Parts: sequence; structure tokens; C-alpha cells
Amino acid sequence: MMKLANSIAIDAQTCLKVLVPSDGQTIFNILTKQRAYFSEWLPFVQFTHKVEDSKGFVAMAIEQRKTKGEYVFKICHEDRMVGLLGMKDTDYINKNTELGYWIAQDFQGRGIMTKAVSTLVNELFASHKIERVQICCAVGNEKSIAIPKRLGFTLEGIKRNGEWAGNLEFRDLLVFSKLKTDK
Repeated sequence: MMKLANSIAIDAQTCLKVLVPSDGQTIFNILTKQRAYFSEWLPFVQFTHKVEDSKGFVAMAIEQRKTKGEYVFKICHEDRMVGLLGMKDTDYINKNTELGYWIAQDFQGRGIMTKAVSTLVNELFASHKIERVQICCAVGNEKSIAIPKRLGFTLEGIKRNGEWAGNLEFRDLLVFSKLKTDK
């Protein structure tokens, strides 16, 4: 199991910081303020009705950091949480992980998420013996899809019905990957 730093600098204004229990309230506030926007692409938003839901997510993320070495970071821009970036389904035997992310609508289009993902991927490759990073994006979520494309990930294919979107609907996911050996 790997150990990452609790804070990773991205640039002079932006960094990644591990989640702490008090972040549940902030996450809930961001999701509530932009519920309509986030609901289009983030299925978990439909289950986030009270602050305890977000606090439970944070508690789970902290526990998984301790027990599984999977990190969820808050993206802080000018000392303000603007989104999340985290690892999931990490396989340390085969040295691969998947990343998931979201950023508040009013902070999109500034390159923050692209730089955050790039920084974390580089950290995972350079210091932590991860050989493959995967990102799955819902078909049609062009803003999310642009990030792995910008960072030189390879489109491997489509994971059919890869994500339950709610209302008895599934959506296909584009599967992107980047290997440590990729340039």
C-alpha cells in the first residue's frame, strides 16, 4: 500500500489536500448549490440529500485512505475547496488505479482540473509505482472527456452500461488509460 503526501502543490494558487471530517459540510454545500448542474453527470448526487450523506462519504474516504491506500483529495484553489479528485478500485498487485473527479461549475474552464489530474498522475507514476491510471467518462460528458484527451490518455473502448444513472437508466462509459511508459 502506498502513502501519498497530505498536500500536493499544483501551482501557486492550487493544491490537493486530503479530506478531513469537516470537509463533509463544504462538499454538501457545493453539491446543493449546484445540484441541477451536477445531477446531469454525477449519479451519487441523487442520493445526497442531507449533510450526513456527505459526511459519510468523507468518513469512508478517510477510512479507505488508511486501510486501502486510496486517496481522495479536495482541490483547493486560493484556499477554497472547488472540487474533488480521487483514486478508486486500486489494484496494488497489478499497479493500477482509476481516478474520478468533479469541479464546481464556476471554476471550470480555467485548467484547474486538467492540472490537478496531471499532477496526481505524475505523482502516482514517479513516486508510487503505479503503472496504469484509468479514467472513465460518461459518453456525452464532453468537459470530463476533454481532460484525459488533453493529458495524452488512450481511449481503450466503451464500457457498455458501465454506470447506473438512476431512473432505471444506465449509461456507457468511455475508458481511457495512461501507462507510466506513455509519453
